[in-house]
Amino acid sequence: MAEDVYKALADPTRRLILDELAERDGQTLFELCTRLVTRHGLGLSRQGISQHLAVLEAAELVRVRRQGRYKFHDLNTEPLEHIVTRWLRPDAPENLNDRVKPHA
Repeated sequence: MAEDVYKALADPTRRLILDELAERDGQTLFELCTRLVTRHGLGLSRQGISQHLAVLEAAELVRVRRQGRYKFHDLNTEPLEHIVTRWLRPDAPENLNDRVKPHA
């Protein structure tokens, strides 16, 4: 599962989509396309964005729910928790700055 997440996050367009969903969850494809064009100047078609959403959904980073004839996309951060805990150690300091030693 983590491998799918890494692949999904490797693309800058998919990261922009996740950023938009993090800011405002529950968007339709049309809303996402509009925000990506107006805020980021991204000129992809709805089909292109839809394909990116399919990759994110396969990696379980996006959940899709249907209401009537509309599909709403919601951010799912659960797969990221596995990745984060992979590098956390129980003996690691709380503050990252505590780990970094200044150069002499």
